[in-house]
Amino acid sequence: MDHRQLAFIGLGAMGSGMAHRLLEGDYRLTVFNRTAEKADPLVRAGARGADSPEQAAEGHGVVVLSLSHEQAVEEVLFGRVVPVLEPGSLVVDTSTVSPGYAREAARRLAEKGLRRVEACVVGNPLQARKGELRVFVSGAEEDLDEVRPVLEAIGTQVVHLGAPGTATSLKLILNLLLGAQVASMAEAVAYGVAAGLDRDRVISAIAESGFASVVMRFRAGLMLKGSYEPAFFRSDLMEKDIRIATQAALESGLELPVLDVVRERFAAVVAAGDGAKDASVIVEHHK
Repeated sequence: MDHRQLAFIGLGAMGSGMAHRLLEGDYRLTVFNRTAEKADPLVRAGARGADSPEQAAEGHGVVVLSLSHEQAVEEVLFGRVVPVLEPGSLVVDTSTVSPGYAREAARRLAEKGLRRVEACVVGNPLQARKGELRVFVSGAEEDLDEVRPVLEAIGTQVVHLGAPGTATSLKLILNLLLGAQVASMAEAVAYGVAAGLDRDRVISAIAESGFASVVMRFRAGLMLKGSYEPAFFRSDLMEKDIRIATQAALESGLELPVLDVVRERFAAVVAAGDGAKDASVIVEHHK
């Protein structure tokens, strides 16, 4: 099986960054995206464009997915890609889905004689483009070994966590912390303005303080510039990730009341029409 010939399906901000990185690493890619023009820069860089997920996947032993939610995975992977894959083919799924769906997807693929590597990536599109992501992996270790060079091309760290669903769970945990930090920062800024302080000075003071994380400093820069597009992490995807994480926690008998409120705040951002903007736009919704 030629593991340097890959199908790459899903070319959003993260997917596009990863695909460009793989091309630069001398991988040969056949790419597909629902919005076709998003594939154009990759085609100009040497990738082969496909007109459908089926055409992208057919004849490939390794298919990489980077899709926005599990409904898209269901439609694209199970509805269109699986029927054209040869037994033994390997699906590397970087999509963020629920842990339960990740386990179900692995089981369903196995029933078809296919393999799934759950490769949850942590970072932003700039890091994806530079190959600086952290990659958390679930699935069979021998399957990971087959595609480890692919994952090491996009990430500086590849960590195998174990059974299906575990990588997804850890990715969601990190996204919960990201969402909570951005939302709490937005509220702190709103309070500062209400107390009569200059908004930008409050944001800068937070970013320069010992309380600031890398995440808060990065988002502070976006808030100061009012630069929310293109998004590094879309608000609607943040709401989605917090929602599926809190639901998974509830199914385990655990309530996450603080994060329930954070999800509601991002849901309000989405309802106001800013779902495609970076999560830091939440600061604009406390005026």
